[in-house]
Amino acid sequence: MPEVRLVGPNGEQVGIVRVEDALRLAQEADLDLVEVAPDARPPVCKLMDYGKFKYEADMKAREARRNQANTVLKEIRFRLKIDPHDYGTKKGHVERFLKAGDKVKVMIMFRGREQSRPEMGLRLLQRLADDVAELGFVESAPRQDGRNMIMVLGPTMKKKSEARQQAKKQRDAQDERPVDEASAPAPADDETAPAVPVEAPAAAPVADAPVEAPAAEAPVQATAPAAPRRPAATPDPAVAPEPAAAAPERAPAPKPEAAPKPAAAAKPAAAPKPAAEAKPAAAPKPAATPKPMPPKPSAPKPAAPAAKPRATKPKPPAES
Repeated sequence: MPEVRLVGPNGEQVGIVRVEDALRLAQEADLDLVEVAPDARPPVCKLMDYGKFKYEADMKAREARRNQANTVLKEIRFRLKIDPHDYGTKKGHVERFLKAGDKVKVMIMFRGREQSRPEMGLRLLQRLADDVAELGFVESAPRQDGRNMIMVLGPTMKKKSEARQQAKKQRDAQDERPVDEASAPAPADDETAPAVPVEAPAAAPVADAPVEAPAAEAPVQATAPAAPRRPAATPDPAVAPEPAAAAPERAPAPKPEAAPKPAAAAKPAAAPKPAAEAKPAAAPKPAATPKPMPPKPSAPKPAAPAAKPRATKPKPPAES
């Protein structure tokens, strides 16, 4: 392969050059000479950093695997005589599975004589399909399978990755709300404070009206700063002076003090009780005399029976 078509590191076309020249250019640029299209005539080679190229390819493959939609078939079971509260709970599970982009296999189990009423199970499945119509559709119609009736619901979203992206956007929006509220500027004090009506300044004093002397200042503590002196309010000439206050009423005469009560007479002391007389000591009891025990007659023991004579067998005469 004497010649190759060379592509620069930024994608520019260098042209058809010899292999020795391409290797020299790669060495000068401190890059690698990588064969991109070996089947072309002449073969296509590119100047690149091969280690960086492999790293970027691995990262793209990992990202593609992460966003790959792996649809899972979830299963949920119902009874024919299900309670309304239990139905609402299981319906919530079905909605959660469909929002995540998964298929749901709904199964109704019949027991005993319930097998003779399959139309009731059909109505229950149809009711569930109507309740979750916004999130999924009936992919497989209800069908009888032995003692069970099965229906498959598919998500409305085409890909599971779309459901993940939508859920991620909702979480991000919820996280941003408290930040926006905290960053909002606080209202100014002037805006929040209630409006206080401002009184009009008092009319200028008339020259002919007498001016009263300013009132004496109250003593101020050493620690508190002195308040600025304000001029005393001038009386309005048009208003007549108020009459002097009436003389204070006389204080009521003091009530005579109550006479002290006589002290209670002291009670006489109780007479001491006479001491109890000592009781005479009890006489000692006489010692009990022992009773005589009559001797028990001892019966004579019977004599032992006479020994029986032993029978002896005659010995046979010895043979001579």
